[in-house]
Amino acid sequence: MNAEARPPDASHQRPEGVTDTTVEALGALSKALETAERARGALYTFHQLTGSADLALDDAVRLLRKAGHEAQADRVEHEILSRNVIPGHWTFQIVEEYNSTYYDVFRTVEQQIRGELAEGRDHLYEAEMKEARRTRGHPDHTAN
Repeated sequence: MNAEARPPDASHQRPEGVTDTTVEALGALSKALETAERARGALYTFHQLTGSADLALDDAVRLLRKAGHEAQADRVEHEILSRNVIPGHWTFQIVEEYNSTYYDVFRTVEQQIRGELAEGRDHLYEAEMKEARRTRGHPDHTAN
C-alpha cells in the first residue's frame, strides 16, 4: 500500500458498527469537553491574575506608608489585601471546587462514553474530517 492510500492510524479509525450519528455525538461531546478545558484555563488565569494583584498590593501598601499615607495604607491592607474573592474562598479554592465538582466528572464521563461506544478512540469525527478534506497527492496533506 503506498503512502497515498493509507487510512488514518488505527487509533483514529471508526470501530466496526459505529454509526455516523454516534461519531457525530462523540465529536459534540469532545467539543464540549474542549470548551470546558478552555473555561478551566480561564479559571487558572483568573486565579493567577488575582494572586498577582494581591501580591502587588504589598508594594502599594509599602509605598503609601513611605509617602506618609498611613490611613490609606491601613485601608488597603485591611479591606483588600488577602481578601476572599467570594465568601469564604480564595481563588485556589474556586479552582479546586471547579475541578472536583465539574471538570473531573466531565472528563471521566466523556472517557467512559468513548470507551463504551468507540473502544476509547478519540477524535474520530476530526480524523474522518481530515481524511475527507485532505488534498490527495499534496505532501502536506498526507493521512498520517
